[in-house]
Amino acid sequence: MKKAIGIAKEYTIFFIIIILGIIFTLGNPSFLTWKNVVTILRQSCIMGILGMGEMALIIVGGLNLSMGSCVALSTVLLAVMTVNMGVPWGLALIITILVNVCIGFLTGVVINKTKIIPMIGTLAISNMISGIAYIICNGLPISGFPTQLRYFYQGTVGILPMPIIIAAVVVILMGVVFKFTYFGRRLFATGSNREAARLSGINADRIVVTAYTICGAMCGIAGLLMLGRMGSGAANVGTTLDMDVLAALVIGGVSMMGGEGKVTKAVCGIVLITMLTNGMTLNGINDYVQKVVTGGVFLLAVVLDSYQHGNFVLMRHLKPMNKEEKANA
Repeated sequence: MKKAIGIAKEYTIFFIIIILGIIFTLGNPSFLTWKNVVTILRQSCIMGILGMGEMALIIVGGLNLSMGSCVALSTVLLAVMTVNMGVPWGLALIITILVNVCIGFLTGVVINKTKIIPMIGTLAISNMISGIAYIICNGLPISGFPTQLRYFYQGTVGILPMPIIIAAVVVILMGVVFKFTYFGRRLFATGSNREAARLSGINADRIVVTAYTICGAMCGIAGLLMLGRMGSGAANVGTTLDMDVLAALVIGGVSMMGGEGKVTKAVCGIVLITMLTNGMTLNGINDYVQKVVTGGVFLLAVVLDSYQHGNFVLMRHLKPMNKEEKANA
């Protein structure tokens, strides 16, 4: 029985995806067509790339709620440099990614040195970045950028869309980093017990700052795809990305307590969130109900995560004390 429960717990996310696929297909047979499957995967790519950066942060005990603003800033920077300033698109892309790397690094330094709550700190930084994006573009979308930039989201290589290939490369790379490198092991060790990691010789501060820097790089790459998806650089894109990515990761088993998470299950969580939106849209469910459902699923996942990691404390208080425990009390 324990083995069966363990298997069910390990593969719950896969069972949910299969069940949802069956339900949505019964409601609308076009859900399970190759075209729609590719659409779901394409729509998951931006969240997937951002999810790898956010996953590194959550594992190490951090959080970043400024990713949506960074993505918006990236689209604005790419559009302004290529359209208004005549910068070659390749150089503009490198500059944009480097800017996001710097933002991630500075965010990590600020959060780490001041010891402020990551959620509060990154929300403040998000407002600043969003304001900068609006200042750069004067609040207006900028279009007319080179077609090469559009290709990264709308192009294909054979039968596979380009964004799926980019996202797959990022996911595989981060999966290797998490599982097979010293840095990955130190991420998990720091997130599990930062003080113990420090005492064992791990530079926890450096690990945290590096995780924020990686997250910044992911925002730059995601911004490139968002520009191709939206067709213009705008300061108001990506407003819901932060919560969508966070919900997907928690649903995918990345613990908000830190020190726990698998790339495969995180990717499944991202696909699940996209499936929910896509399936409900095809079945005629309006946007307001979709928000309620997505929010409810996120809340349920957070509650389950909190229960799983705090249950031993609850059981310790509920379990009757034996004679030895009563004597010590």
